[in-house]
Amino acid sequence: MALIVLSLMGTVLSYLAFTVWVPGQQDRYEHYRAAEPCPTRATPREVAARDCLITWHFTVTKAESTFTGKVTAYKATLKDRGDDSWQRVVRFSDSGPLFDKLHRGDEVTATGWRHDIVALSKDGVRQNTSDAPRDEHQGNAAMGVLLVLLAAQSLVFGMARLARPTAYAPFVWEPYGRWLAFSNICVGVGVGAASVWLGIPWWTVLVTVPVVVSTVMVLLLRRERRAAAGGAKVRRQQGSRVSSR
Repeated sequence: MALIVLSLMGTVLSYLAFTVWVPGQQDRYEHYRAAEPCPTRATPREVAARDCLITWHFTVTKAESTFTGKVTAYKATLKDRGDDSWQRVVRFSDSGPLFDKLHRGDEVTATGWRHDIVALSKDGVRQNTSDAPRDEHQGNAAMGVLLVLLAAQSLVFGMARLARPTAYAPFVWEPYGRWLAFSNICVGVGVGAASVWLGIPWWTVLVTVPVVVSTVMVLLLRRERRAAAGGAKVRRQQGSRVSSR
């Protein structure tokens, strides 16, 4: 029953990923691409109504990169030119092309959209911040597919145990359940990351992840069968030697 409940949870999360998460991120990205610069001296109400890009001018008080053990975090602290008490931290996903050129006291131009600073620029060099919407939904789609595959595995294994409480092999953790779970996770994460890096359409992940998982499982099953056949052959040879003696 626990496996079946987990499968239902995974199904719900996957449904939300493809009906809320991915479409919402895509809509946000399209609205950002369509946004135009705000009129000069636009009021906050006009900015919100037009959903436009606003420009601010700040001074850099600190720019630092910190290695967290897995990734490097890049962040810059900004202050308002007319109000030294106002400060804001913006983060970047990498060090270039602008972050490496930022120093204390630099004057920068910030582009704001929906209360977020989405880009900084200085002397013609511009870099998006981590808050800038991106057309990179491959990872989200891969996560949704991964949840579907894990939910299907949990459902099949749980139903097999309910239908045959005393004889539910091979729907067990060792080795097939473990192989399938880790194959799903590794392939989902790997394909999602590779798709983002290569820039291929996010919907291709819907096909790529199941195909790669199936290929990996076929190879593992063939290896297991060869190993089992080799072990049986060795046992037969040992048995024939004992009988001949």
